[in-house]
Amino acid sequence: MNQNPVANSLAPALYVVATPIGNLGDITLRALETLRGVDLVACEDTRHAKHLLDQHGLRVPTLALHQHNENEAAEKLIRLLGEGKRVALISDAGTPGVSDPGARTVAAVRAAGFRVVPLPGANAAITALSAAGLLDERFLFVGFLPAKVGARQTAITALATVDAALVFYEAPHRVLETVGDLAELLQTPLQPQREIIIARELTKLFEQIERLPLAQALAWLEADTNHQRGEFVLIVSAPPVKNSSELEVETERVLTALLAELPVKQAVKLATEITGQPKNALYTRALALKADSL
Repeated sequence: MNQNPVANSLAPALYVVATPIGNLGDITLRALETLRGVDLVACEDTRHAKHLLDQHGLRVPTLALHQHNENEAAEKLIRLLGEGKRVALISDAGTPGVSDPGARTVAAVRAAGFRVVPLPGANAAITALSAAGLLDERFLFVGFLPAKVGARQTAITALATVDAALVFYEAPHRVLETVGDLAELLQTPLQPQREIIIARELTKLFEQIERLPLAQALAWLEADTNHQRGEFVLIVSAPPVKNSSELEVETERVLTALLAELPVKQAVKLATEITGQPKNALYTRALALKADSL
């Protein structure tokens, strides 16, 4: 058993510890006290964890726990908890289980009847939101979108009408494709412009947080290759709400113009894409307009 007096003050449990996302000074006093007192640190990368622990003079055994071995590693942790050990769970950066390994481990530990203790701290999504200045009342954390083009575009399309700011994580090698898809699929011609916050290298030396119209985001990224470096948080503002009477007039105009040239089914399909309005409602209105013109 660990003879460290700090360790002896900790109850046997799995401690989920948030760690810095860039600036090492962002670790909390409670996190340091806990890491000093546990018997083992489960981590994504033992080398990365050792660097963090060495920075604070901590000598604690580590165990690799990542997406490829999480089930097996969780079983080891459960055995140790059964022996009365104290275990910390960290990721390479930020909060474990939030777009990082850890959720399966926490679920397994809880299912086995052991205590899970969360230690709040750094989180890239919340850090970016705090500096975004958006007035949206709600946000939806999406995390990483699918890497494959078709799956990514389907996922974005499903989010187009969500009444909340959308928060994404993205890697530098995919950020151009993702931002291009966001601009194409989250903006309809009749909507007021949505905005995007591009936050990269948060808390690090080259931190940059840029707020601009969504339609201009891809050009901003392409204007300087440095804009494409680092890990990204992308926040797209919620869909703007237009005055209902104004929106109704514009929708009617678009639908009427399309009906003059196309069959009802095609006109409704195009009107739905242009206006973002519900297809069934447009179809009902299209039939009424056709009847009035006879």
